[in-house]
Amino acid sequence: MMLNNVVLVGRLTADPDLSYTEGGVAKLPFTIAVDRNYVVDGKRETDFIRCMAWRKTAENMANYTAKGSLVAVVGRIEVRTVPDPSTQTKTTYTNVVADEVTFLDKRKSGSATEEVVESEPAPEPAAVSNPF
Repeated sequence: MMLNNVVLVGRLTADPDLSYTEGGVAKLPFTIAVDRNYVVDGKRETDFIRCMAWRKTAENMANYTAKGSLVAVVGRIEVRTVPDPSTQTKTTYTNVVADEVTFLDKRKSGSATEEVVESEPAPEPAAVSNPF
């Protein structure tokens, strides 16, 4: 049995930048800052994880999150190699495809937001060029 499942909690490093594929599918690349669970030289190190949300998840993130928003992401790791015809080289991208995103920040009214947004499956790889 093979398993590819990732769970991350972190803060958005930039405001969401929603766009659409040529076929009209909403996509939202985003990066979250995730603290490591150990301290080095008195400081906690941080990893910056690239993620991609699709469809309704992407649209909801664009509407309800901003730089600094605390989110939980459940998804899978995806590795793509994209050839660059001009240089005859290939670039490898590793990112997390977000299947669910939970908004963990408190709403302005004071009630906690724990909204889970489940996305539809990502488009087939052939339909998506370089996702970042």
